[in-house]
Amino acid sequence: MTHTSTQQAAASAEEAATARFTVPAKHPMVTVLGSGDALLRVIETSFPGVDIHVRGNEIRATGDPGEVALVQRLFDEMMLVLRTGQPMTEDAVERSIAMLRSRGEGSGASPAEVLTQNILSNRGRTIRPKTLNQKRYVDAIDKHTVVFGIGPAGTGKTYLAMAKAVQYLQSKQVNRIILTRPAVEAGERLGFLPGTLYEKIDPYLRPLYDALHDMIDPDSIPRLMAAGTIEVAPLAYMRGRTLNDAFIILDEAQNTNPEQMKMFLTRLGFDSKIVITGDVTQVDLPGGTRSGLRQVQEILRDVEDVHFSLLSSSDVVRHKLVGRIVDAYDRYDRSTGTDHGDPHRPAGGHPADRSRDGGRRRGGE
Repeated sequence: MTHTSTQQAAASAEEAATARFTVPAKHPMVTVLGSGDALLRVIETSFPGVDIHVRGNEIRATGDPGEVALVQRLFDEMMLVLRTGQPMTEDAVERSIAMLRSRGEGSGASPAEVLTQNILSNRGRTIRPKTLNQKRYVDAIDKHTVVFGIGPAGTGKTYLAMAKAVQYLQSKQVNRIILTRPAVEAGERLGFLPGTLYEKIDPYLRPLYDALHDMIDPDSIPRLMAAGTIEVAPLAYMRGRTLNDAFIILDEAQNTNPEQMKMFLTRLGFDSKIVITGDVTQVDLPGGTRSGLRQVQEILRDVEDVHFSLLSSSDVVRHKLVGRIVDAYDRYDRSTGTDHGDPHRPAGGHPADRSRDGGRRRGGE
């Protein structure tokens, strides 16, 4: 080895850092490393510049100081989650790594705080946020009277709002839950569906029923609906009403026109909470009709007690391919200057795609 090579090797050795982490004996190593070392492989893939060695219950990481420090923090966070009795999954490890990397940019809550925040438990299943933006969204629902959850498919906008609604009902913070959607569907009209008005509406509102069945004993749902404690209805049924002591969710709000959005928002009564969810890239309104969800961001941006939670492809909790599909459509929209369903949006983005503080929609809250 030449003198220069020796110096470079010595410099590299000096730059490398080593961290050791001991797993407490009460936690089997399989809970930390995963079955067949599946969790360890996720970590090694995410930190290619770090050598990770396991001996007994000790884990040693060597490599770039910054990356080694992140690995150390990751194992600390994993142990905090495991101590609650909640298992770590490959998805949870990947999301924890993403949160730790973003925390370096001042993003706030730790992975353990996000992954252990329980919203609702039913039949042995617990509903909780899985990403930092989802936690912010859930927290915003507690802090504000009107919250908009805006983001692509699969980001948990409606599901988390439903879980909060059931939580509020069970804790008696509200007396009823009202779930509504605008009666617009891609390429279809309810009038062309067979059957009575109820039979026409029921399939369209079925996703809301399905979410309810995940969160409430299915046998009790008919009784709660008969008593008016839970109401599922098209948006048109909200006109002329004042909704007091209620948790109200407007789903698929990108399919409201501006007049419908104003009508719905002005239904707000005393001791009520409104959550409005939608994806501004999937508007099914007739050509030339502007989405009320786009316009409302411009109108209410600076109104006190109104909050816009903006979710992105990184918050998708469905199949990983869904996030990649969302990103691919975004790239296509930017390259062609188009946006699905909104003829009013010019190339380069619509000003309605900004939160109250002026942030871009795709950048999180």
